[in-house]
Amino acid sequence: MKLISWNVNGLRAVMKKMDMNAYVQEEAADILCLQETKVQDGQVSLQPEGYHAYWNYAEKKGYSGTAVFSKQEPLCVSYGLGKEEHDQEGRVITLEFDNMYVVNCYTPNAKRGLERIDYRLQWEADFKAYLQELDRKKPVILCGDLNVAHREIDLKNPKANRKNAGFSDQEREAFTALLEGGFTDSFRYLYPDLEGAYSWWSYRLNARDNNIGWRLDYFIVSDRLKERIREANICNGVMGSDHCPVEITIDL
Repeated sequence: MKLISWNVNGLRAVMKKMDMNAYVQEEAADILCLQETKVQDGQVSLQPEGYHAYWNYAEKKGYSGTAVFSKQEPLCVSYGLGKEEHDQEGRVITLEFDNMYVVNCYTPNAKRGLERIDYRLQWEADFKAYLQELDRKKPVILCGDLNVAHREIDLKNPKANRKNAGFSDQEREAFTALLEGGFTDSFRYLYPDLEGAYSWWSYRLNARDNNIGWRLDYFIVSDRLKERIREANICNGVMGSDHCPVEITIDL
């Protein structure tokens, strides 16, 4: 089974740069998850042939949002975490299948100066509880822009970014707690020491050309699925966003 996750940073902008329907067909993923779509219902026409489409729109226009395209129709689809304080920004879509859950997530950014760190940490606690509740029923595959570089190896300049959003001690500790709660980072499971593996680059200072980046995009799986992971890739040749897609191949 092949799954792809991509923060498109504005789906309409990406669709002006590339044929998304063609991209979906060429990649032929079983499930494609998008984050930061920044669209409302009816603003884009994207319905790849052979896929079921599910959208979660933010109440605020031009902000956040997620989408999932699945070849197999799920048993059930839910949107958000079931908590009012978290469910206004279109950040989570959960698909239930016979043998697993797939969760697409766009984690809130702690923002410059960590001004949103208190909310971010509340989100982390509630989201961890949500995932663990699912995991008690069936294995979970979580993907998305989780807005954290977990270890120093996961960004180019760790010392300079120690107290910045996405690499604060608080966010990294929350990510560690999630993994210790029964989950595995699929990329680091296969490539624990691979350097220079990033999925986001600033638009400034030719960061992408010079590979000055961060690994913010993940596939996280329930621990009992980790031995079924066959491949985990960062597709840094795919342009169109400041993020690139990440993908996983897993036997299910």
